[in-house]
Amino acid sequence: MLLPIGGLGMNTSMDDMNLIQQAQRHHLVVRELGEEIDLEIGPGDDDPSFASTPIIGGPVREPSAEDHDESKHVVLVSQLSNDDQDMSKTQPAKRKKKVVKRWREEWADTYKWAYVDVKDGTARIFCSVCKEYGRKHRRNPYGNEGSRNMQMSALEEHNNSLLHKEALRLQMASKDKITVDKPIYVKALMSKTAGSIIEAALKRDPHEVEFIQAVQEAVHALERVIAKNSHYVNIMERLLEPERMVLFRVPWVDDRGETHVNRGFRVQFNQALGPCRGGLRFHPSMNLSITKFLGFEQTLKNALSPYKLGGAAGGSDFDPKGKSDNEIMRFCQSFINEIYRYLGPDKDLPSEEMGVGTREMGYLFGQYRRLAGHFEGSFTGPRIFWSGSSLRTEATGYGLVFFAQLILADMNKELKGLRCVVSGSGKIAMHVLEKLIAYGALPITVSDSKGYLVDEDGFDYMKISFLRDIKAQQRSLRDYSKTYARSKYYDEAKPWNERCDVAFPCAYHNEIDQADAINLISSGCRILIEGSNMPCTPEAVDVLRKANILIAPAMAAGAGGVVAGELELNHACNLMHWSPEDFESKLQEAMKQTYQRALKAAADFGYQKESPEALVHGAVISAFLSVAQAMTDQGCV
Repeated sequence: MLLPIGGLGMNTSMDDMNLIQQAQRHHLVVRELGEEIDLEIGPGDDDPSFASTPIIGGPVREPSAEDHDESKHVVLVSQLSNDDQDMSKTQPAKRKKKVVKRWREEWADTYKWAYVDVKDGTARIFCSVCKEYGRKHRRNPYGNEGSRNMQMSALEEHNNSLLHKEALRLQMASKDKITVDKPIYVKALMSKTAGSIIEAALKRDPHEVEFIQAVQEAVHALERVIAKNSHYVNIMERLLEPERMVLFRVPWVDDRGETHVNRGFRVQFNQALGPCRGGLRFHPSMNLSITKFLGFEQTLKNALSPYKLGGAAGGSDFDPKGKSDNEIMRFCQSFINEIYRYLGPDKDLPSEEMGVGTREMGYLFGQYRRLAGHFEGSFTGPRIFWSGSSLRTEATGYGLVFFAQLILADMNKELKGLRCVVSGSGKIAMHVLEKLIAYGALPITVSDSKGYLVDEDGFDYMKISFLRDIKAQQRSLRDYSKTYARSKYYDEAKPWNERCDVAFPCAYHNEIDQADAINLISSGCRILIEGSNMPCTPEAVDVLRKANILIAPAMAAGAGGVVAGELELNHACNLMHWSPEDFESKLQEAMKQTYQRALKAAADFGYQKESPEALVHGAVISAFLSVAQAMTDQGCV
């Protein structure tokens, strides 16, 4: 319930007692530091004790000289003569309006701009973007006083400043949370030689957390390789520095004629094995660290696949959600204007990734063809007229399930009847659900950025079609539970505490933290198939390995997309469209080759097949040795 605001219908002659009683009914509630609050300005004089009452449990603030003057003012008002009081009855007196600091749940979604913290022993209200308070962040040029109009006008001026907009954009990219620099988790390595590689990477790129994390995982897997041949230290140091990094601005105009600028990235990580292949991601969180991490992972993934290719990654911090087709087209055309000169069938061909689908790939290729002046190569994307295979979208998701089936077959088990939890609700997750159903498994969850949906009866093809309709209409997964009574949607939660046998994280990197890993173990999970790149934090990986949870790394299990892309680009394949059966047969064979290569490399360096580290280390070793051999043969280039 909102307090009436001065100037908007409340009688200014309301007596002080009624105002205080009304304020008491809307008592101050403070949960924890960092939550959003708003300031409410009510008419009349405030409770004199309010100024000296701390907002949170901290030392009481001493009354300032300004507060003392205000107290004197209250006394003077109370000592007015009877004549003056009679006059005040006929003519409403002008009362000084003050800010009342109060939580406003109703405004939480509208004004996420402030939080409470203690500064020099006093509770202050800070701007959640600028981390300043009072006059310092220009929220109110009159300090903590002034009318609502003054305050909101100053707030609007502050929010419209260019620096604030840039800071707000970065904050939104971190999911509306006030971020604190997190120290990089450094794993202990047995070899000082391997440790020197990590130290060099930390010294060169100390703030690229995601990239350093990926490097640590790779170096940890390569310890035994480096110990046998110190020559690989120099190879690894060269490999960790991308061959080319392109960072550029992407200006575009929206449907209202307003100009916007985003940042674009393309990192061509390594081309020792062949031309680059790698995805484009459009997401607000995109930065150089994530781009390098994705490019590094893609380099190893391509090297492990049956097709010898280089690795690349790219994208932009542009968010396609809520944009019209024309706005997305203009952005894609502006994006390709800058990087088209670095693309080509023998250079680098991008593929779809998060936020980039059929529509975006079509716009990107159209502008590329226009600038190149002729039809050369193709971008790998689903259902585009220049693509040959008919199952491009399904390839990665189906490949994950095929990989899981290979692992279970070695255990003399099968997917039929197993409970599976899946995170994400995009293309990969949906096709994982499809193929799990085909194998007789029971997939029970999907998720989005707001929470997760669980259906105890399991999904079927009709339910998957309904989920796709919900996502296409940009509705919440919560709407699913309105149709199916046995399902439930959990806000601000992850699916890893649901009872399961196999887990398929297909949402985002680092989506499984240490607590989630413990939940997975407690839920009975025995196998984790990585659908997204690097879905587990280093702490989570340590927990899972100690519990003997078998992890199938994304660079091996997610190779289906690489296989499908190369089938599309093969000239002989483009002369015909594959039937689903033929395509699946070729995909299964490619996944089997990848699985066997990873296990063989692990065995060569002493990792037992039953070890939870066998597939992870074997995949990295096999991929690295392929790239290292090519780099050695080609010299120092």
